[in-house]
Amino acid sequence: MMDWMLEGTDTRTVLIIVGLTCVTVLTRAFFFILEKDWALPPWAQRGLQYAPIAALAAVIVPEVVMVQGQLIGTLQDARLFAVAGGLTYYFVRGGRGQAVLGTIVSGMLVYLPLHLGLGW
Repeated sequence: MMDWMLEGTDTRTVLIIVGLTCVTVLTRAFFFILEKDWALPPWAQRGLQYAPIAALAAVIVPEVVMVQGQLIGTLQDARLFAVAGGLTYYFVRGGRGQAVLGTIVSGMLVYLPLHLGLGW
């Protein structure tokens, strides 16, 4: 039937793909399958408010403090000053308004002249 699709694929791999497909469909359709409304508890809703900033920090922090797997050994690195500029903006604004966007923009306004202009 679909021999061209399965050529060179063992049964175990096909079963894993089918299983992962079922799990994905079930978890995505879970809220549509239920007959009554379901809401997260307040503590979970509050925790999810911090998920985007936690994910951003998990991606940014290693990039800022490490170079090729080693900790930064010099203060002549534009990333350190960009972090200081971003944090300054965030704390001056008190985290209000467009805090995340403003923090990123202010950090880049410090980073780009140092990196491109001075070659740090």
